[in-house]
Amino acid sequence: MAKHFGDALYNAVLDKDSILCVGLDPVYGRLPEDIKKRYGNSANNIDSVIDATIEFCTRTLKVISEHVPAVKLNSAYFEKYYWDGIEAYYSLITEAESLGVQVIGDVKRGDIGHTCTAYADAHIKEPKFKSLNVVSPNAVTINGFAGADGIIPFADAANDSGSGIFVWVRASNPSAARLQDALTEEGVPFYQILSEITAEIADQPKRIGESGYSNVGMVIGGTTPEHTSSLRMKYPNVWFLVPGFGSQGGQPSDCIRFCKPDKTGALINSSRGIIYAYEKPEYKDKFGDDWESCIEQAVIDANDSLNQAMQF
Repeated sequence: MAKHFGDALYNAVLDKDSILCVGLDPVYGRLPEDIKKRYGNSANNIDSVIDATIEFCTRTLKVISEHVPAVKLNSAYFEKYYWDGIEAYYSLITEAESLGVQVIGDVKRGDIGHTCTAYADAHIKEPKFKSLNVVSPNAVTINGFAGADGIIPFADAANDSGSGIFVWVRASNPSAARLQDALTEEGVPFYQILSEITAEIADQPKRIGESGYSNVGMVIGGTTPEHTSSLRMKYPNVWFLVPGFGSQGGQPSDCIRFCKPDKTGALINSSRGIIYAYEKPEYKDKFGDDWESCIEQAVIDANDSLNQAMQF
């Protein structure tokens, strides 16, 4: 693992000339038919489901790895299969890192005190038990609702392990506005208070890498109101993870407002719009049952649309 996540992500974005992050949210029922048939095509057999999911995700990682700097593995889609799913999650982290992409574990954990420290140990520190052949993700998402007490233990663990965290500051779903845009008596939205708390931690010198970026970032939805754009200029040392591009309706222009002119500072995430590209007529008509080519073309097209929006 790199010594500093902010630096590693900075280098990865420049090396791949891409700000796209692909999310792996595998749903068994939507996997390609040829993969499901190979493993018995039984949604009620956990071995069949896990084997099919691992093959799909592994082949997808190999297709997209040369085009993107990072991938996001949503742990919920693996945790629902209990211990077999957890094993699959960690095996895919190992596969992704071997392919040279930064791996974000989308776990959204959050708590305080010893529980928070235990979560941090579980998700971003390398295992202290030598018998475990496990590779941790390069960064994880966390829930910052508990304030600094729920962020600092993760941030300290990131410092110790060379990893990073993204604090969920403003979600991309419509109903989030009722809570996250709620105003204090002084007229300040809740999400801005959380961003300020996060930035106070992120801007500590011990968390800043040679690139000028912190290992503490923020999750800001690409479909959020325009005034969230002010966070980019307000917090120049912070990486933003921006969901909502593609299937959730976020347009390139909505998302690239969190990038700096040098094309760094933000990762724009697309999940379903990429990994299920073979369901879309424009790709299926061109590539037929070659689902890997559909996914690769969708990644290329997403990169092109983001680059065009930034006028590169």
